[in-house]
Amino acid sequence: MARLFGTDGVRGPAGTVLTAELALRLGRCAVEALPGGDDAPRAGRSGGPVQVLVVRDTRASGPMLEAAFAAGAAAAGADVHLAGVLPTPAAALLVDRLGFDLAAVVSASHNPWADNGIKLFGPDGRKLPDAGEARVAELVASDAPLPARTAIGRVAPLLAATEDHLRALDERFGDLDLSGRRIALDCANGATFRVAPEAFRRRGADVVVLADAPDGRNINAGVGSTHPEAVSRVVLEHGCDLGFAFDGDGDRVLAVDGTGRAWDGDELLALMALHLRDTGRLVGGVAVTVMSNYGFHGAMREAGIPVVATPVGDRHVMAALDEHGWNLGGEQSGHLIETGFVPSGDGVAAALLTCEALGPDALADRAAMRRLPQVLVNVPVADRDGAMADAGLAAAIASADAALDGEGRVLVRASGTEQLVRVMAEAPTEDRARAVVDELVDAVPGRR
Repeated sequence: MARLFGTDGVRGPAGTVLTAELALRLGRCAVEALPGGDDAPRAGRSGGPVQVLVVRDTRASGPMLEAAFAAGAAAAGADVHLAGVLPTPAAALLVDRLGFDLAAVVSASHNPWADNGIKLFGPDGRKLPDAGEARVAELVASDAPLPARTAIGRVAPLLAATEDHLRALDERFGDLDLSGRRIALDCANGATFRVAPEAFRRRGADVVVLADAPDGRNINAGVGSTHPEAVSRVVLEHGCDLGFAFDGDGDRVLAVDGTGRAWDGDELLALMALHLRDTGRLVGGVAVTVMSNYGFHGAMREAGIPVVATPVGDRHVMAALDEHGWNLGGEQSGHLIETGFVPSGDGVAAALLTCEALGPDALADRAAMRRLPQVLVNVPVADRDGAMADAGLAAAIASADAALDGEGRVLVRASGTEQLVRVMAEAPTEDRARAVVDELVDAVPGRR
């Protein structure tokens, strides 16, 4: 069996790769993989049956996969609570607050509607660690029969889960007053379509909402954080002070200022870092991935804020925050984590934190970093690992780094899923960054 869990759970086209049968087995095996004896049904932290929370986004395949996963978990003896459509971070928040033993999110994030996925969270609200995912994958792939269970769990709706999430946001941002501000929110026809507008209205904002009418097939379709131009148009048309665009499952956000310019995750993270430092709430430094813009590192260095870089993926950012005991991190894509609220990216919370950091100021006037021009080229190759091991490419990378002399950087890495070498350069001008990339692309062996 091919690798089951990717960087963000199990994901693929619904009905072909991610089938109801696979979802059912995942639900069964996720419960069976919990600590406990091989023969006895697993017990939850309350001493009774394992308690499982399931949330989903708005994809047409969501109810099918939700039902299948719930049936599998119940067959393993777990009580399953269906919270319906909620942002992914709500699962990370509620699994801890309400005492669940496991949470599953049925979502494919920013992918097209025909895809779907299932990601798992442990009782601490963090994504299941690699060892936990490996144990589940081992059981899913095994030909050995799973134990027969006579104590079948129950499946029932979890009422008021949306209000529980909103209440947590109220607790965190209760002092934030957005009266007099007109704010555009692009909900991507996804999981934030109820929570985000209500959270901003409770703060007193005049909210202009787009992409809040999901039909199962329009999630992320020309809207959301992968298409910030949509909210940019609305900001300009309606004279908004700023706008935010979420992705389909609500764990990412990008912003647009009053002039219509989009601000990426690096820029928002820099703003948050300075705000939390100035208010005495930044613990340690900031964790980012290797894709973070070089300008972010320069701004943090100037501010005296430590930075650690991780491999791409929010789970690596979260692991770095845990290792260092820090409370802020994120990705350029808009996956921003403030662990004082929830140990996961939360697009709505990050948008509110951005507003808190701005105070009465306009986003256009509060640049916390100078973003260096970035050029990225994906190079198809016959053997990505062989290309990355090439001595000539290594020498070319070292030469390009030396030539930039601290004014920029290069990053060359293999794709985790495709036969590609990704070549990226940042420099003071786009022309210079492109020239560096062109030289490095020529040095990649085995190009196709």
